[in-house]
Amino acid sequence: MTAGLRRYLTASAPPATGQAAPERCELCAAAIPADHDHLVDLSSRSLPCACRPCYLLFVPADPPPGPVAREEAGVRRFAAVPREHVPLPDFPLSDLDWAALDVPVRLTFVFVNSALGQPVALYPSPAGATESQLPPEVWAKVLARHPYTAQLPADVLALLLHRGPDGPEAYVVPVDVCYRLVGLVRRHWRGFDGGPEAWAAIEGWLAQVRENAGVPVGAGHG
Repeated sequence: MTAGLRRYLTASAPPATGQAAPERCELCAAAIPADHDHLVDLSSRSLPCACRPCYLLFVPADPPPGPVAREEAGVRRFAAVPREHVPLPDFPLSDLDWAALDVPVRLTFVFVNSALGQPVALYPSPAGATESQLPPEVWAKVLARHPYTAQLPADVLALLLHRGPDGPEAYVVPVDVCYRLVGLVRRHWRGFDGGPEAWAAIEGWLAQVRENAGVPVGAGHG
């Protein structure tokens, strides 16, 4: 990850004293606010921070579906990460389906990697983003289960799956949001089970995802 997500991926919190240097666009070096946009650098698989004018240079007028994005990957370097959060309450995923996915944690996300031309599934761990051991064909079938995720734009949006006590819940979220979760886990995880601080951070992150997706407070909470 580049500077924009470094604050999520560092193991320790930033110093409390002194004034932090302003964040800057990684394309033009303009100062940017803390709440800013990101791009996906398709050559380095990083997430550069971007000011609004630079970000808008890479926003397509009509975002292409995954297969088109893969075809264009050879001529594009950057893709704009949208901010949309979409709840998928009707996503077909039962407890048995979740068990078959063999994910060792309650959260995972899958997106189409245009460089590979196939889905990649990751889950947060104390060591960072850990890749699922299941073949990409399995995750391709998961994405194909829903009309929205069957046409998921490559690289920039991900299917987020969470298995709570009330059953699985699914959302489409920006890929930078997923890596923000990875950074939170890496920063706060302590011991074997993570500890209360880590789980409080994860629950706070989930609550923000639900809020951004327009899910009523308390719905899907777990």
